[in-house]
Amino acid sequence: MNKYKINVYAISKNESKFVDRWMDSLSEADNVYVLDTGSTDDTVSKLKKRGAIVQEKTISPWRFDVARNESLKLVPEDTDICICMDLDEVIEAGWRKKLENLWDKNITRLRYNYNWSFDEYGNPAVNFYIEKIHQRKGYKWTHPVHEVLVYDGIENALTTDEITVNHYSDKEKSRSSYLPLLELSVKEDPEDDRNMHYLGREYMYYGKYNECIDTLIKHLNLKSATWKDERSASMRFIARSYKALNRIDEAKLWLEKAREETPYLREPYVESAMLEYENGNYQEAEKYLLIALKIKDKYKNYINEPFCYDGTIYDILSICKYNLGKIAEGLYYLDIALKYDPKNKRLIENKKIMEKDLT
Repeated sequence: MNKYKINVYAISKNESKFVDRWMDSLSEADNVYVLDTGSTDDTVSKLKKRGAIVQEKTISPWRFDVARNESLKLVPEDTDICICMDLDEVIEAGWRKKLENLWDKNITRLRYNYNWSFDEYGNPAVNFYIEKIHQRKGYKWTHPVHEVLVYDGIENALTTDEITVNHYSDKEKSRSSYLPLLELSVKEDPEDDRNMHYLGREYMYYGKYNECIDTLIKHLNLKSATWKDERSASMRFIARSYKALNRIDEAKLWLEKAREETPYLREPYVESAMLEYENGNYQEAEKYLLIALKIKDKYKNYINEPFCYDGTIYDILSICKYNLGKIAEGLYYLDIALKYDPKNKRLIENKKIMEKDLT
């Protein structure tokens, strides 16, 4: 017999291709509630056929927080545990028993393992904790985009690695609404460091490099911007923007600041190495890559860059060693890079060249 009443809620729009996989993963839930915000495909009919309770509603003007709050309203008040999940996510089987064993009446929210992206071989690339499992009462969503769940009391949150949700991003879905919604979010709450960081990052994605630099400097100057990992990321994004503007000395300066902010993270060292490598400074690139390899811990947060933990370091280091005349060492690191990507034709050709030059 189940100990708790556990319901799932979500928002959807034109996600027919995910319905079956999503509903399969949620078969352990008591009920699944979906607010559809305007599908023009068969998402709604497929969800209903699979047993989901669906309501259709247009959210205008569009805001993610409003949509999520409307979907949460569909969940009955007597629900013990709510799980908010998007349709491009999958919760790993056996989750209900684990959740019921972890939960008690004093817990308000659960943080759990989230694989946001995967590499081409199916290994987690970006992994962090997410916290969208919560009690029914006292919670609401806020912010137009990159929305967060807030509680009206004192939270008692539990963190676990026993429950995992995998995210399989829909590459076809547009994120064109993100930039104006982030601008709105910052306008509504200019002291919110998280969304200021996200806005600056979004400007970088759009190639608006001067806006990115200005916004991320604002982020760094906010009193609430105290999380070093995110501050370091802002510094790296400023450096990327200066690099795109061909202002290399300023890019180097900001990467130096990022290294000083988080000497325990690989990211600023690897980005420093990549900048030096692209400018033919192989000795400097080698130095930063060797420092990065000494950093063994990979912290679970969204700041992680996959290229800092796959074969990229070994690939670039092998080329640096080769150009510095250290061909045997170059081959050593190239062999490691090939373990990560054994079918890479460029790496295979590089090995032939190095082996020939060594002999």
